[in-house]
Amino acid sequence: MNDTDAQRVVFRSHGSPSVLEFESLTLKPLELGQVRVRNQAIGVNFIDTYFRSGLYAPPALPSGLGTEGAGTVVECAEDVQQFQPGDRVAYVQSTLGAYSTHHCLDQRHLVHLPDDISFTAAAGGLLKGLTTLCLFNQVSRPKSGDTVLFHAAAGGVGLLACQYARSKGVRLIGVVSNEAKAEQARSAGAWETVLTGENIAEKVRHLTGGKGARFVYDSVGRSTWRSSLDATASCGHLISFGNASGPVVNVALAELARAGSLTVSRPILFDYISDPAALQAAALEFFQWLREGLNVRVGATYALNEAEQAHLLLESRNTTGSIVLVP
Repeated sequence: MNDTDAQRVVFRSHGSPSVLEFESLTLKPLELGQVRVRNQAIGVNFIDTYFRSGLYAPPALPSGLGTEGAGTVVECAEDVQQFQPGDRVAYVQSTLGAYSTHHCLDQRHLVHLPDDISFTAAAGGLLKGLTTLCLFNQVSRPKSGDTVLFHAAAGGVGLLACQYARSKGVRLIGVVSNEAKAEQARSAGAWETVLTGENIAEKVRHLTGGKGARFVYDSVGRSTWRSSLDATASCGHLISFGNASGPVVNVALAELARAGSLTVSRPILFDYISDPAALQAAALEFFQWLREGLNVRVGATYALNEAEQAHLLLESRNTTGSIVLVP
């Protein structure tokens, strides 16, 4: 593709996936510190739907979309020293606009992509892999033998969490929507599974001898808040890290006390990798994890101009693993 054929996905108003448009992209001169990447694969994440719907506010409208991708450097600003044209790179925290053939990023947000890691694995797994590592190594630190509860266990982050938990001897109970997803979660490493239609807290208490899960990881939000609270063990930690069903509101501290002196946190990955050194270290750990057998499941691949269909699938919760756009 010639640079004159640059294209992107854009939205001019908030709403359903139908607001996404596909148009030509004018390549602007680079600013100091910037690198232009020709994307080879682009990650689709639930946070993208938050910006599209208006749950999160973009800097301005019209706006590009997406923060994760992998590709090849095609141009560098004159002061950039860490990268050069031809380098394979990946990123997870760009300015909005990764849904494009070409994307400009601050060099601090780029990581070198080793030759043995595919563009698809990087775009489909880096953000989710770093999220998993952050949840299990920084936000909380479950030990071998601990029991944890993980919502959306057959999703992109969930399947990685199942694998990571098993590798560390952590017993992960995965919440999934149907038996087919339950089988995928168990195959990935889940110790047990619970269906969303069941009484989640009751099932978790039964599986843990009445104690509950020491750590509960909830990316669903509003609709699962109560079941997550009720499933958390006394003095346990509930980690709310997503809003798939809407944001959690009206959290009462006294309620946490009554539930057993619980701790609740609302982490955002980008705060943990805002320092370039922290980002590089986390990426290297993820790449090594891939070499050791981590399976990044890409459940669906779409062309860049099919972003609307990708969002429809993502929000239907009928997919497993990651969704990737290919320019």
